[in-house]
Amino acid sequence: MSMKSGYVAILGRPNVGKSTLLNALVGQKISITSRKPQTTRQKVIGILTEEEYQVLFVDTPGIHSEKKDALNRFMNRDAKSALVDVDIVVLVFDRGKYKSEDQIVVDCCKHVTAHKIVVVNKIDLLSNPNELFPILKNFQDRFPDATMIPLSAQKEKNLEALIKEIKSRLPESPFYYPEDQITDKSQRFLIAEIIREKIMRQLGKEIPYQTAVVLDTISTESSHVKIDASIFVDKNSQKKIVIGKDGERIKRVSMDARLDIEALLQKKVMLRTWIRVKKGWSHSAKILKSLGFDEGE
Repeated sequence: MSMKSGYVAILGRPNVGKSTLLNALVGQKISITSRKPQTTRQKVIGILTEEEYQVLFVDTPGIHSEKKDALNRFMNRDAKSALVDVDIVVLVFDRGKYKSEDQIVVDCCKHVTAHKIVVVNKIDLLSNPNELFPILKNFQDRFPDATMIPLSAQKEKNLEALIKEIKSRLPESPFYYPEDQITDKSQRFLIAEIIREKIMRQLGKEIPYQTAVVLDTISTESSHVKIDASIFVDKNSQKKIVIGKDGERIKRVSMDARLDIEALLQKKVMLRTWIRVKKGWSHSAKILKSLGFDEGE
């Protein structure tokens, strides 16, 4: 039996549903999601293995116009690096208007020779199904050599068409990962990301981008797992916001995170969170490196 395996980069501007799409394709939560743009900060590989196929989906931070702080430079660098030696590029667009940020994404992969699949996401939000035809024509005109696939990642609608198209274009290759592995990321990374997701969902528009999560300790007991995590913020005023009145907000964050972590680990979890001020962390390459980021040379 011949085996096929390959890397599939998932690209798009912030908040078009790349992480939701990855989770739906793999069938398990790998990348965190929220309604806020730039939720994903580092590229994450989700692994789908079926019989003779192994697809390595590379979820990337949303590509956006360059900003001055080190975190945003890292995110753009990480997203663009995903295009190196991939077999297929999935370009994800919202079913709505084509935006200038979409063009930035397209410009990044102009010289990539891998086959491109254009995914028009969120079609479940169209008020009339007939609206889809002019949208698809618009994208087909822009990408005459690409395959067009409309779908809803949130509702898991028409995912089979995307998977079928990807499988048909995979090169013959042995599997890169064991058949039971679902991501390249460590358990520690996934736990920290779960906590950060809950912060982003709880804090609204207040300070979601000025936070980072680092696991201080994780120890496995016979009946449960003990986790201590630090939540870094930029200012003392932000620390108060994260804690909330009478500590209610951080309690909610910790409770929601604990439930998801228990689902991930399949074990009871004792989670303690600490809010720490680390001024200027998102602007400093040195601080980012200490938090697990590496902007490179």
